[in-house]
Amino acid sequence: QQAWIGLGGYTLIVLADDLHVNMFLAVIVGGMVAALVALPTAFLAFRLRGGYFAIGTWVIAEVFRLLVASSTEWLKGGLGRSLTAAGLIARPLREQYTYWLAVVIGAGAIALVYYLVRSRVGLGLTAIRDSETAAMSVGVKITRIKLLVFIIAAFGAGVVGGLIYLNALRITPQGSFNIQWSAFMAFIVVIGGLGTIEGPIIGAIIFF
Repeated sequence: QQAWIGLGGYTLIVLADDLHVNMFLAVIVGGMVAALVALPTAFLAFRLRGGYFAIGTWVIAEVFRLLVASSTEWLKGGLGRSLTAAGLIARPLREQYTYWLAVVIGAGAIALVYYLVRSRVGLGLTAIRDSETAAMSVGVKITRIKLLVFIIAAFGAGVVGGLIYLNALRITPQGSFNIQWSAFMAFIVVIGGLGTIEGPIIGAIIFF
């Protein structure tokens, strides 16, 4: 997840500052960029299983961090970049727009998860969780469903990455690609309860 948060954050900075795209729109585009990058990434990550998958995805995220950190001319490497486009709008108005964008993103994420869980994809995910072998035997397209969820998760994390740095106004490779983001998500889900939609919501409230 830290890979997508970092990509979403840097997409926001590049689009808003270098290409003069509306910074609130750039937050959503950051999610699209993360989803696009997730597609080829999945073909590497899906070769791994269990603990190897967890380690492999962490290594992939670290590769993204190193690539950004080494781009000293364009992305300013380890020094990071500031969102200068934020200076074009009054601070109270920017903070108000950021808040309502966060509300829309949060509500949209919950609605999307609710829809997925109650769709055929949700049934397939439940079957995969219980037993991949049994799911495959009844015709569940395991790889296709996993890929879909992987891309949707990347999109969501990418959007959140843009939102985080729209609020913070400054980004660095060390901060944006930090494993703490994945750890926070794991803690929130465990605190709130696994296997429910409301669990992570409650977990987020308690955690923060």
